[in-house]
Parts: sequence; C-alpha cells; structure tokens
Amino acid sequence: MKIWKMNGAGNAFAIFDARSVPFSPTEDQVRQLAEEMKADQVIALERDAARDVFMRIWNKDGGEVSACGNASRCVGRLLLDETGKDRITIQTEADMLRAFRAEDGLITVDMGSPLMGWEDIPLAEKMDVRGVDVKIGPMDNPILSRPAVVSMGNPHAVFFVSDVDAYDIPALGPLVEWHPLFPEGTNVGFAQVIDRQTIRLRVWERGAGLTKACGTGACAALVCAARAKLTERTAKLILDGGELLIEWRESDDRVYMTGPVELEFETEI
Repeated sequence: MKIWKMNGAGNAFAIFDARSVPFSPTEDQVRQLAEEMKADQVIALERDAARDVFMRIWNKDGGEVSACGNASRCVGRLLLDETGKDRITIQTEADMLRAFRAEDGLITVDMGSPLMGWEDIPLAEKMDVRGVDVKIGPMDNPILSRPAVVSMGNPHAVFFVSDVDAYDIPALGPLVEWHPLFPEGTNVGFAQVIDRQTIRLRVWERGAGLTKACGTGACAALVCAARAKLTERTAKLILDGGELLIEWRESDDRVYMTGPVELEFETEI
C-alpha cells in the first residue's frame, strides 16, 4: 500500500491508497497512525464507480467525518498527477468535489454550495443561522457570543472578533465544539476581518483541535462574512500555516478554494 504524507497550508494528512488493499482502521488505530505520522487527519483513497476516487476521512481523535477541504486539495494533486487529467472528481460522504490546477502550482477545489438551513448544520433547534444563541463566559458580558453558522459538508460556527490573537483558542474552542446546540459537534472559527478582501482566521477543528489551517473553515468564514456584508464574495484567508483564496460565486452559489499543497514524503508498506 502506498502512503503519502502531505499538507495543505500546514494542515497535515496521512493518506493511504486503499484502492487495491483494504484499509479499515479502528479508532485506536487511527489515533496511533495520526500520532506516528504527525497528521491532523488520516485519509483513505478508495475506488468509486462514478468518480475518480472516494475519499474517506478520519480526524486524529479516531472519529470519521464527511469533509475536509485541505485534504481534498492534496488528494486532487495526487490524482491530477496520476491521471494526467485537467480536472478530477472526488466523492466524499458529504458531496462530490472537483479539483483542478491553478497558477503557480496551486490547486483549486470546487467545494460545492454552502448549506444554511438550521437543520443542515445541524442545530438542535430552529434558529437564525446568521447569529445563533451561543454565549461563552458571563451571561451579561460574554467572551464570545452569537456566532454565524454554516455547513460546508461539516458544521462550522464562526465568531467575528477584533483581534484573533487575543483569544485563548485551545481553552475556548472545546466549549463551543460540543455545545448542546450542536448535536454533531462543530468546528469553531475565530475570524478577524482586516479589510473587504482579507480575513485572518484560526480554527479549532472538531476532533482535531487547533490546526495550522482548515479549508472548510476558510470557506465557512468567507461565506458568513460575505453574507453579513463584511467582505466581498472573494477574499484572501490568512491562516497560521499559509494563505487560501476563497471565492463564493454568485453565478452558481458554489465555493472555490485555491491554495498550496506539499508532498512531504511517499512510502509503501
């Protein structure tokens, strides 16, 4: 079995080629693999009858999830190189994605349309997704409150803050991640709007913790910011591990993510 260690803007992945060799790790095995390979997620490439590949995703806590934007770019790069195609299709539990090459060695992934219904996130009860009833800290003077929420194939809660570096994200992230309003948990974004084309973002990922970058989190932050008229529909997202360009096209309602991919090493077992 081929194994690739890759990262997208610092978000690290252990990718296993399970198209010809079965790969069904237990939660304990996923945790062990993630620790040994210093990966935020473990990825399996599986055969798919209709698409170029099926991508299965586990967070480093062992839980299987439906979407991962940076992993989609890494897998896209592998399949584009392998097939020689101009664009390839990736099936996930959440959606079918398309990946293609951009300029300067970057990879673009069509991440699909954002889901904004309260039941799509999902939330435990009906609520305005532009600012849900979540408060962290004293009720009369909360540290954080009323995040916007959206699903990019996985749930995201986005807090808009004046200075992202002023928050203790490892302490605050878990309080929101498993808040009762989110029955499946949520990713937690801390977004600082620098100008109408630039957002500084840090993300506490559900099941992974604070990572150097979160692709779906960047998409979610841009969608929430643009919907609130804080930014344009295209913006640069500055993450701890690098930069992503996110475009939420009005023409087709789909979100396009462009960013770097790095192959750290390749091996076989």
